[in-house]
Amino acid sequence: MPPDGHLQDAPLPRDLRFLKLLVATLTGVMILGIATIITLLALRLNVPGAPLPVLPEGIALPEGARPAALTFTPERVIIVTEDGQILIHARDDGRLLERLHLP
Repeated sequence: MPPDGHLQDAPLPRDLRFLKLLVATLTGVMILGIATIITLLALRLNVPGAPLPVLPEGIALPEGARPAALTFTPERVIIVTEDGQILIHARDDGRLLERLHLP
């Protein structure tokens, strides 16, 4: 210890200088990583969504049925109604293939 009791002028040990450099580097990398994530999120969330598929003309819901969910597959259009029905239609011509009732 220096005679006046202060360690301010003493150089840091080599290991401690290396650790200080590692901490500073890690801090910089973390800041860049967070900035990159925020930028990518902002770019991806601001893109307008893909256009929704159009229902074939021949698809008609039963009287009073309101759709709760809609799923498109390559060959079928599946509609779940609020009253618990699952309607499976052909995608090409819209004919009703199957009607299921949820319990």
